[in-house]
Amino acid sequence: MKVLKFGGSSVANAKNIAQVKQIVSKNDSDKIAVVLSAFGGVTDLLLQAAEKASLQDSTYTSLVKEIETRHLNGIKELLPIHAQSAVLSKVKSDINNLESLLEGAFSIGELTPKLSDKIVSHGELLSSYIIAQYFSTEGLDVAFKDTRELIKTNEQFGGAVVDFDTTYKNCYDFFKAATNQITVFGGFIASSENGDTTTLGRGGSDFSAAIIAAATNAEILEIWTDVSGMYTANPSIVKQAKAIPELSYEEAMELSHFGASVLYPPTIQPVLSRNVPILIKNTFEPETPGTLINKGKSENKKVVSGISSVVNVGLLSLEGPGMVGIPGISARFFDELSRAEVNVILITQASSEHSICIGVSEKDVAKAVQKINTAFAFEITQGKINPVKAETGLAIIALIGDQMKSHQGLSGKMFSTLGKNNVNIRAIAQGASERNISAVIKSEDVKKALNALHEEFFEENVKQLNLFVMGVGNVGSKFLDQVKQQRKYLKENLKLNIRVIGISNSRTMVFEEGGIHLKNWEAILAAGQKADKANFYETVQKLNYRNSILVDNTASAEVASTYGSYLGNSISVVTCNKIACSSTYENYRNLKDLARIYNAPFLFETNVGAGLPIIDTLKHLIASGDKVLKIQAVLSGSLNFVFNNFNDKTTFHDVVKEAQEEGYTEPDPKIDLSGIDVMRKILILARESGNQLEIEDIQNKSFLPEESLATTNNEDFFASLVKYEADFQQMYKAASEKDSKLKYVAQYENGVASVGLQEIEKGHDFYNLEGSDNIVLFYTERYPNQPMIIKGAGAGADVTASGIFADIIRIGNF
Repeated sequence: MKVLKFGGSSVANAKNIAQVKQIVSKNDSDKIAVVLSAFGGVTDLLLQAAEKASLQDSTYTSLVKEIETRHLNGIKELLPIHAQSAVLSKVKSDINNLESLLEGAFSIGELTPKLSDKIVSHGELLSSYIIAQYFSTEGLDVAFKDTRELIKTNEQFGGAVVDFDTTYKNCYDFFKAATNQITVFGGFIASSENGDTTTLGRGGSDFSAAIIAAATNAEILEIWTDVSGMYTANPSIVKQAKAIPELSYEEAMELSHFGASVLYPPTIQPVLSRNVPILIKNTFEPETPGTLINKGKSENKKVVSGISSVVNVGLLSLEGPGMVGIPGISARFFDELSRAEVNVILITQASSEHSICIGVSEKDVAKAVQKINTAFAFEITQGKINPVKAETGLAIIALIGDQMKSHQGLSGKMFSTLGKNNVNIRAIAQGASERNISAVIKSEDVKKALNALHEEFFEENVKQLNLFVMGVGNVGSKFLDQVKQQRKYLKENLKLNIRVIGISNSRTMVFEEGGIHLKNWEAILAAGQKADKANFYETVQKLNYRNSILVDNTASAEVASTYGSYLGNSISVVTCNKIACSSTYENYRNLKDLARIYNAPFLFETNVGAGLPIIDTLKHLIASGDKVLKIQAVLSGSLNFVFNNFNDKTTFHDVVKEAQEEGYTEPDPKIDLSGIDVMRKILILARESGNQLEIEDIQNKSFLPEESLATTNNEDFFASLVKYEADFQQMYKAASEKDSKLKYVAQYENGVASVGLQEIEKGHDFYNLEGSDNIVLFYTERYPNQPMIIKGAGAGADVTASGIFADIIRIGNF
């Protein structure tokens, strides 16, 4: 014998019910019990009608009319005309009975649990009767049976306790005598010994099916729903979640208790005792395997079977010095909760016995606080116990799996993953069975936590990075092109899935939760909302994605001033903007500390040498115990380009203009030519070497005339270059006569840093530096005479974008 249960979505309309018939008719078992929920949404309509009637709101009648119409239309769509009359008559009679019950609630202005059960039972009674008649007209060997005649309970209305001995005997005797292949039942409903209608709680149709399966020792209990089994995580939150092929009863019980709504938690107990397997299948994709729940243990199962969550949780803490070593405190605490009918979801207690912490449903918090404070009123007034501390807006996430107990480090891996993503843990609980590790977190962090944990435990080490890009000029646009080009390669070869979630320029900004299509990002951005840096940050924080990275491609001081806010919320920062790291040492140090404290990488390789690995190399030298003695460098690709192309056949103005047009300089070329850009770079290298230095400490031997330095716009600046062309020619001539070349050099040694134009003689490492290349010489304790040299392209949008990209990949590999 088989038991097949179909949920509300499976019987929501005529089309779905026809699919149910196809599934049932393909079963060749000698006997089949079909347990049905109410038509989709009808139970909610019944509850709403009951509440309105109890509040003496006459609009409940419109809900009754809607319920009636749903069922009458179902009959007309499912049954041939000649078979409709008797069924319509029976359904109208039941609707009349429903109206009478609601009128009673309306008259007395009250809804008792007993009356509520009678009202909501109509959903399953109507659906099961109509579908049984439909099956019959389709030629199936079917009978209808009122479940209330078989399943007997006490009179705890709204969530009655089953009398299993009586119920099992009734079911066994019924099926032993049954002659039809198929029997259709309504789930959720039962009756007391006195014959009063009772219900088994929301989701009780699963429970009804499990009771029948256990009573008859069925070969299998199939639960047909709108998903293809139990998933590794909630698929509506974690898009990468997958159906779990096989679970133990205990694992399924844990997952269903912790929010896996596809299975009603009490369902498992009856079939577990009789070793009846459960198969969860998708009504709308019947060919998919689904999830098999049984007693056996598969050798190929993952260590962690699933990750689940419970939302709307409150945390109650009872603590005080008077609890230490006093027997009976815990017993009194839980006894009061039991009397108040408050279900405890999670328990944790400090080994010092100084505190007890429990998780309960948020709706029960106020009631529980009042009861416990009353019970311990004497101890509270004596100062031995503190009043109960209550927190709301919380959720529980749970890592679940039978194999967890035999693997070390799972708790550490779980909490490390949450910590990296700034998910604060309020409480932790782990049973001795080690089948479940639970943590209480803020509700707003559930999506991020589930996705981060799922990525860590189920996604074959594919790490998702979520980028928020500020600035899409020369560098930013090249960077987005590189991301688009390399996404597939990174996913296949480095197991990195990079998504650009937000983009902003100075005019507009746009966010796309699933990732922005980079093929036409320009058009998408142009149609975005007005740019606002504060709003940009708030949106990044609100989206609360795991592995979030701010990518700053601007030269904006305003954007740089926001880095601390991002890092303080565990959002990594990658930037080519030199302003933050060359600001006050206090701010620089604070950003580095925030990155360390909140485990959010702060990477700025492109601050010094565009795509050259200058800072990364320096970090490795320092980390390995080396000490920097001296740094000599040509750090401005733009200035190197200028002086490599300037001679007595060109004008200084024209060469600088070309450098600007080629993208080698900042939009304001005076930043490069004044030396401030190089000052920032040598300052950053000095600081990364472990030295405390401010920008004012750097000597700037500028080659520009004072008039050029005093200009406030590009037009005036370029005009001044024309005016002082003779001076620039004289500098070139002086160097040329000595067979030297002009190079703008930065140097740091013995706590002193300087930048300025120098005449470089033949034989020097700087002499043959071509184009816009950069070069850095690191003299260290390990390289005192022959320096470590890093040389290559140091300017240009492509190489700067590639440096930013490299920093992002570094974060992905952390």
